[in-house]
Amino acid sequence: MKNQTLYRIYKMLKPQKKAIIIISILSILISLCEVIKPYLIKVVIDDYLSVGLWQKGAMTIGIIGSIYIAIVLIGNILEFVVTTATSMTGENIVCFVRNKLYKHSQYSSMKFHDKTPAGTLFVRITNDVEDITTMFKDVITTFAKDIVMIIALIVIMLSINYKLALLCFTMIPFVIITSIIITRISNKVREYSKNVKTKLNIFLAESIYGVKIIKIFNRQFEKEKECEKLAQEFYKSRMPTSFTEGFLFGMMTVFENISVAVIVWVCVNHMFHISLDVGVIYIFITYIKQIFEPINRIVENFETIQEAVVSINKIYDILDNKEYLENFEGGKELGKIKGKIEFKNVWFAYKDEDWVLKDVSFTIEPGQNIALVGKTGSGKTTIINLINRFYEIQKGQILIDGVNIQYINLRYLRKQVGIVLQNPFIFAKSIRENIELCDNLSDEYIEEIARLSSADAFIDSLPNGLDEIASERGDSYSAGEKQLLAFARIFAHNPSIFILDEATANIDTKTEALIQKSIDKLSKEKTSIFIAHRLSTIVNVDKIIVLSRGEILEQGSHQELLQIPNGYYNKLYNAIL
Repeated sequence: MKNQTLYRIYKMLKPQKKAIIIISILSILISLCEVIKPYLIKVVIDDYLSVGLWQKGAMTIGIIGSIYIAIVLIGNILEFVVTTATSMTGENIVCFVRNKLYKHSQYSSMKFHDKTPAGTLFVRITNDVEDITTMFKDVITTFAKDIVMIIALIVIMLSINYKLALLCFTMIPFVIITSIIITRISNKVREYSKNVKTKLNIFLAESIYGVKIIKIFNRQFEKEKECEKLAQEFYKSRMPTSFTEGFLFGMMTVFENISVAVIVWVCVNHMFHISLDVGVIYIFITYIKQIFEPINRIVENFETIQEAVVSINKIYDILDNKEYLENFEGGKELGKIKGKIEFKNVWFAYKDEDWVLKDVSFTIEPGQNIALVGKTGSGKTTIINLINRFYEIQKGQILIDGVNIQYINLRYLRKQVGIVLQNPFIFAKSIRENIELCDNLSDEYIEEIARLSSADAFIDSLPNGLDEIASERGDSYSAGEKQLLAFARIFAHNPSIFILDEATANIDTKTEALIQKSIDKLSKEKTSIFIAHRLSTIVNVDKIIVLSRGEILEQGSHQELLQIPNGYYNKLYNAIL
């Protein structure tokens, strides 16, 4: 196991360090109990029963029996405590890792989410975290117990009869060599199997999320075949691992039985001047089985350990990557934002120097309404993303109220900028929770917000009003109803800058009229930016910025742009009429 992986495991264990130490100590006591029990029986057999002194030594035998029973009771009680504590500790570790991974994903930039599929994150937070549960619950805390037991057994066996002990130990090198060889073979196929499992889980997650598209295009049969192919690939990737682990476990059993046979053969034939003592035979057979038990346990947990190691590395490949983490603590707050926005010679590319914006400069005055116009891919949505600092620009400056947004507290900045997307996301929670977004607003305030956003009639029509639970992604509501909820969110959080990605493109006339009322109320006193797909909706804005291939071609009011002979906007507007 690499040093990096060991360090990652240590980071997971560190919060539960005290609990693990206590569990390990109790586990060691359990091991000592297991070692002492056969030795007590050996004393009774060799010192009393085999020499015919059982009647004279009845009192001593009774005392030894009482000690044996006490050790059994103590061992069982400790076993119960250790099992319960280990389970709780393992769950705490897993809970810690899952929360940390989720937090990391939430505080990572959009660039991180662009390059990391949602299905991959879902697998990391669920399946990969679950893979490490068993290792922490059944493996880590028993390690000290197994080591102590092996050492204690070796010492006692050597002290009883070192010749017989050394003969028994001749199997251990074969056990170690066999384990190393099979481990190396298994490691090569395990990583591949893990990757195939991730692909399968991502496919399943995406198929469930996209079930409507699959049905629309009648792709059920094709998706079924794709699933069968991935499932078969995963099955084949697991076969070599299953074979190596089964073979290793079988070899452990063979080595254990060979060791027992050696004990019996040597004692029966008085080889190496080893006497035939019944107690010695009993304790050596018992101890050799006990010494192979922790080895067998490691073999049985081998798959769990390897899968957990792979999962830990995949999880920490994300957690250790600080490149995409956004800083929500640094920067300053400006107080009440007036809403002046300036782009100064801004260059931006999502990847390398494939520029999406090229030397873009414009100014939006406080309270001014502007519209961004251009074909798909011209850079309209990118400008919105940059105002929120979802991405960092490569060149130039973006200023709000004269302050570079790089120096503004990110949490504060995003509270001041409200966006209504063309397809707003609705959580599978109550209407109230979808509007509040964890802000715990009063019923009176939410009702007022619903009225201002023209969403009150829609909410009142629901069976449970504000307490109505939305279906997954709000699929039970129309596009217009979801837009009304999105406007209610904006009113509830009252940002200083309002951005609208054409929200009326796919809704009916009646709902569009309601939404237009909300837009008029919001944009009346706020700096407002509209991404326009229908030019008829922006004829009354203060300024229109025309974009093409990441560059600004024209700026001005609707009437000013129409006055430009052969102008881009002029041609675009007249082509629609």
